[in-house]
Amino acid sequence: MDAQFLHWITVNYKTFLLVLLRVSTLLFLMPIFGSRTIPMPVKAAMSMVLALILTPVVPVSPEIFPASSAAMLLMAAGELFIAMTLSLSLRMIFAGLQIAGQMVGIQMGLSVANVMDPQTGVQSVIVAQFAYMIALLLFLAAGGHHALIRVLQESFVILPPGQLSLSKSLYNIIMAMGEEMFILSIKLMAPVMAILLLSQVALGILAKLVPQINMLIVSFNLNVALGLFFFGLTLQFFWPVLGRSLDRAIRLMPLALKAMAAG
Repeated sequence: MDAQFLHWITVNYKTFLLVLLRVSTLLFLMPIFGSRTIPMPVKAAMSMVLALILTPVVPVSPEIFPASSAAMLLMAAGELFIAMTLSLSLRMIFAGLQIAGQMVGIQMGLSVANVMDPQTGVQSVIVAQFAYMIALLLFLAAGGHHALIRVLQESFVILPPGQLSLSKSLYNIIMAMGEEMFILSIKLMAPVMAILLLSQVALGILAKLVPQINMLIVSFNLNVALGLFFFGLTLQFFWPVLGRSLDRAIRLMPLALKAMAAG
């Protein structure tokens, strides 16, 4: 068995390295697997295991690999580009979610209380982190990580290593990903932002009618209370909106692969 494995590695090591490059890049950039809270050895082990599983079924002949090192580096760069394009689709959805949480948190007056996000390593409003964690839990509960692994496996069927050939349709697909990000952020933050805007208008009228009231103290407490209350009410619509965006993002991944394979 050891001799057979060594022979297989000797024959297919270039294929394995390209598969490992695509798998590891995709995992390291994904919102869940790429989290800083997951130790680096665990990510490396997951990448190695998935690459070992996928390499035998990747439709690549050893004859396609170029002899020169420069051409081989170009193939490796192509695998990096493919993985980054696939991860972009999902990361934009979670970015839209964070934009919504960030805008709501700022409108509530919580921008002065930024905390470090353990997922990304940057400071953000606590509302954005809360929404992000809920989205991750819903994504895992719905089996989104299984869908990602299926897309990863399909990517080697649609676009084997060394077959990258860009087309103009890829630009339209990337624009559709960005469009989905902004649509999602507006859908999620619109109800709470509307309530907070109305509260600001009401407080402005009240300040004119009763100037003795300390509006700075009243408005801060009221905005936080209203923001948290209505944000909690909108959680029941969280998954239907987020689920549709995630479903579209996952469906865009094979289209992006076909665009990169079409030339």
